[in-house]
Amino acid sequence: VRDEIAKPSIGDKKYLRFLPLLLTIFFFIWVSNLIGLIPSFPGLMGNVSVTIALAGMVLIITLVIGSKHYWEHVLWMPGVPAWVKIFILTPIELVGVVQRPFILMVRIFANIVAGHIVITSFVCLIFIFGALSEVGGWGFSPVSVLFTLFMYAMELLVSFLQAFVFTLLTAVYIGTCVEEGHHHQEQHH
Repeated sequence: VRDEIAKPSIGDKKYLRFLPLLLTIFFFIWVSNLIGLIPSFPGLMGNVSVTIALAGMVLIITLVIGSKHYWEHVLWMPGVPAWVKIFILTPIELVGVVQRPFILMVRIFANIVAGHIVITSFVCLIFIFGALSEVGGWGFSPVSVLFTLFMYAMELLVSFLQAFVFTLLTAVYIGTCVEEGHHHQEQHH
């Protein structure tokens, strides 16, 4: 998390301030996803209220820590005519600020729920073929079990990837908010 997410996304000097947050997010999501793979245990990331809370936390943090440079570029971009700023760019940028955490929420929720639906579908196929004929149910059972085991292996990978992607995008959003300006001040002689 430190070397692959925080340092490149936030910067060498500011990443330490946000490293505990990023580690907490990463391990919370990863462990929650792994626990959700245990039958009869709730998958927290498959609950939209948990993902909304995580996304809301990211939104609040980015709104609070935004530097002057960040807010200047969101609300009043330098070098752009005022009418374009007021009517086009500022509304688009404000929607983008709110949209980013929403995308985080939908991404993790949809991916986790989709995996669980596919696993449940493979298990249900046993009962569907079993309702058609007893031989069909017993005959399809090995195929269904193999597909289910394959999907569980995929879910192990997805558990890690979703934690990584959510943490990476959070770090990118934080890095954008704390980035210093790169504009050279015009010097008047």
